Amino acid sequence: METDKHCSATDILNLATGYWQSCALHTAVKLDIFTVLTHECECRSPAEVASLLECDRRGMGVLLDALAAMGLLEKNGNCYNVRKSVKRFLVTGSSEYLGNIIMHHHHLVDGWAQLDQAVRSGQPVAKRSHGEEQERASFQLGMFNLAMAIAPKVAEQIDLQGRRHLLDLGGGPGTYAIHFCQVNPGLRATIVDRPMTHNFADKAIHFFGLQDRIDFLGGDFTSAAIKGEYDVAWLSQVLHGYGPEECRRIIAGAVESLSPGGLIMVHEFFLNKTKDGPLFPALFSLNMLINNPGGRSYSEDEISAMLTENGVRNLKRLPFVGPNDSYVLCGTVS
Repeated sequence: METDKHCSATDILNLATGYWQSCALHTAVKLDIFTVLTHECECRSPAEVASLLECDRRGMGVLLDALAAMGLLEKNGNCYNVRKSVKRFLVTGSSEYLGNIIMHHHHLVDGWAQLDQAVRSGQPVAKRSHGEEQERASFQLGMFNLAMAIAPKVAEQIDLQGRRHLLDLGGGPGTYAIHFCQVNPGLRATIVDRPMTHNFADKAIHFFGLQDRIDFLGGDFTSAAIKGEYDVAWLSQVLHGYGPEECRRIIAGAVESLSPGGLIMVHEFFLNKTKDGPLFPALFSLNMLINNPGGRSYSEDEISAMLTENGVRNLKRLPFVGPNDSYVLCGTVS
């Protein structure tokens, strides 16, 4: 039996106010404070930042102090600058910029404030609109930024030698397809996703000069047959957006599209056997409850069972470990 871990009143209160830090970070990104504190001048006063961003001086002063207390800024006298380790993630224009995904998280705050309603009803809740285009852009760019940090490592660690045609199912901008093709010169890829992501995918594919090796098929991959024949299928962070029955259909469709000996890979942040951890996948299930009619995080056992039901054999976990307890489960079809 696991020993009861000590939990103090301070621990409980820190959990209760944890969103304060999130909201401070969201606001700083929304106002682009980290960029303003970096460009042209390495150190600015609250009055200077407030003037540049047309904000209240008092409001800016207390926000900058909070960001310094959070370890994101350094304060020297009445002057603030961005910590070196933070710049690459929070200054606009950086190749590792995380501001888009942070703004996506900001757009989710209204929903999380109504979590009790979602728990009572089991259904998504109504949320304030930040503008459909803005929300879609933050999500797509955020997913692209995260995948750009992960995809090169995944592509280098997964052996696709001899594979000829990759299905990137639910691949959005095709970040993984792009990197798999870069590492494997003999590979071509097809991204299958909803039509709304087509333009974004085209831009990414052309940016990397892979338009002759990567194409895009728009459609609903949860119900329609997948056109083409493939010898490897990649499903990255797709299944958590759907309920169990839809997941089974998605996996069945992917397996059906594979030639004998084809490889299927599922990249998710998996729950443990008892589903009470790790923390991020457990909390992400709540995020799905708020925003999605059926999605949730799954355990490796659950996904393995779905794969096995569809004739996938030789299941194994690949060595790659990503952020938020993500890893890749793979197997072959007979």
